[in-house]
Amino acid sequence: MLLGRYESEKHVIKLATTQNLPKTKELQVVTLAGGCFWCIEAVFSELKGVVKAESGYSGGTVQNPSYEEVCSGDTGHAEVAQITFDPSIISLEEILEVFFSIHDPTTLNRQGADVGEQYRSAIFYQNAEQKKVAEDIMRKVSASKEYGSAPIVTQLVPFKDFYKAEDYHQEYYKYNTSQPYCQMVISPKLNKFRKHFQSQLK
Repeated sequence: MLLGRYESEKHVIKLATTQNLPKTKELQVVTLAGGCFWCIEAVFSELKGVVKAESGYSGGTVQNPSYEEVCSGDTGHAEVAQITFDPSIISLEEILEVFFSIHDPTTLNRQGADVGEQYRSAIFYQNAEQKKVAEDIMRKVSASKEYGSAPIVTQLVPFKDFYKAEDYHQEYYKYNTSQPYCQMVISPKLNKFRKHFQSQLK
């Protein structure tokens, strides 16, 4: 899904931020990787309680990476969606249940035709509580045998940096629904999600 170069300002977030969001809510942030960030962002943007879903890069060693650099597989970064949510409306457990339902956590460094370390499955937790919740959900997913006997390869690692992706990646599905990748990959995933989590949609 590599696109032509698009020059725009990228922002690094060292700590979870809720700038310009309602200050009356105790918002939380979790950063998730599960293949193409267009897919993850599109799904979580439709969930009740999710205030913001942003596409970006996390987990690597290169500062302010470009999309092309991340796609090379040499930065160590994964494509991620950083989810800001209101836990009084939706819990982290519910968010992770959705997360594990919309990607295959048993395929190492790939989701479908998207292959490479940048497409790995990972949860970047903000604190010990998030880590525990993620561990519990991962045990449940493994015990459910939803993916057969294949082991869960999702990385569970502490959050360090989040680099917001170029502007044209934000809300990509919303503005490019007719694009072939969106039609063939994201639309079927969204339709399945909407059917299964109908009561939790905005």
